[in-house]
Amino acid sequence: MELLLWRWSLAVQFASLAMITVFFAVLARSTQRVGLRSWVLAWSVNLLALGCSLLYWYWQPKGAGFALVAGSYMATKTAFLLLVIDGTQRFRRPDSRPLALGRGAAIVLIYSLTVLFIPSIAVLGVVQNIVTGGLFALGGYLALSPPRLVGTTWLGAALWIRSALSFFEAGVFAWDTVPNRPSSTLLDLVHSFLAAHSFIDTGAEWLLALACVLALSERVERELLRYNQDLLEAQEGLRRLADRDPLTGLANRRSLPELWSVVRPQGALLLFFDLNGFKTINDTHGHHVGDQCLRRFAIGLRECFRPEDALVRFAGDEFLVIASNLDPSAARERAGWLRSRLHASPEGAPAVDFSVGIVALEPGGDPEAALNEADQSMYRAKHGRRSS
Repeated sequence: MELLLWRWSLAVQFASLAMITVFFAVLARSTQRVGLRSWVLAWSVNLLALGCSLLYWYWQPKGAGFALVAGSYMATKTAFLLLVIDGTQRFRRPDSRPLALGRGAAIVLIYSLTVLFIPSIAVLGVVQNIVTGGLFALGGYLALSPPRLVGTTWLGAALWIRSALSFFEAGVFAWDTVPNRPSSTLLDLVHSFLAAHSFIDTGAEWLLALACVLALSERVERELLRYNQDLLEAQEGLRRLADRDPLTGLANRRSLPELWSVVRPQGALLLFFDLNGFKTINDTHGHHVGDQCLRRFAIGLRECFRPEDALVRFAGDEFLVIASNLDPSAARERAGWLRSRLHASPEGAPAVDFSVGIVALEPGGDPEAALNEADQSMYRAKHGRRSS
């Protein structure tokens, strides 16, 4: 009866584990994530380990046959555990070094040779479950080490639960190896548990698989949030570039709607500048000299106005300053500073002069109307300078 229960419970566990293995293989293929390779290999190797268990309970070999089947089980089960630890580490740190296959294979081979000193399936259960519990505990420790993430927290908890179950199974197998123990109800329960513990292992494996999926989901979510933040920053950078004049570094006309929305509630002072004789400079000295004059004018605006004032290259040789909390007399004084700076031109460079119109944008007023009025005021100033 116990033999049938062993076979039945292992067959159910094998079918369940096959579904987990196929699921992870499909998941790894669809997501194309390097970190999942260790988990796919882990579940595949664990399926082989369970196949060795099935082979033992259906064949029940003795002597060399037992050593071969038991050694294969120990090798594949330990390889599964090492791959789980590697997969856990890759979840926490995707850039971590993968498991060294040569070193891992040497560990598995040396450990599997200890089967030569294992006389029975009960002793094998004690040894393998102690190793399993220890390695699962190590995986849980790695998963819960800082920096602790939501997904890896669930994974660490699942690994520690699986570790505790393995240590408990080791204790049950150890009790079964006690010689000359009297027959009792407790002993019958021990035998029944050993025969049916594969059902419990099946539940633990699904818990571990679920925790693995949660860890993957948390990792993908964090990456998507980071990519989205990078995208938003890139969009903001492109927007700033689109709203900037490449020659002078000042804002351009595309930025005016945003500037108007900021200053319109409390009002501002508009200073509309136009360079005098700029066409003559281009015609006489060339456009590269004209570009230098535009850059000099932009530098002069930055030096003569406040950091909080918006400086805009409106079009060609026209510039706009939007200044909040600046009275007209202070604005004219700053324009005078600008004129003085520009007249002191570098040796060999043409002097730069300008006309300016100054108009107040009333709180809640129409920015376009105020801008048009400043433009007209500038042309009146320019005409007055020509007349004089």
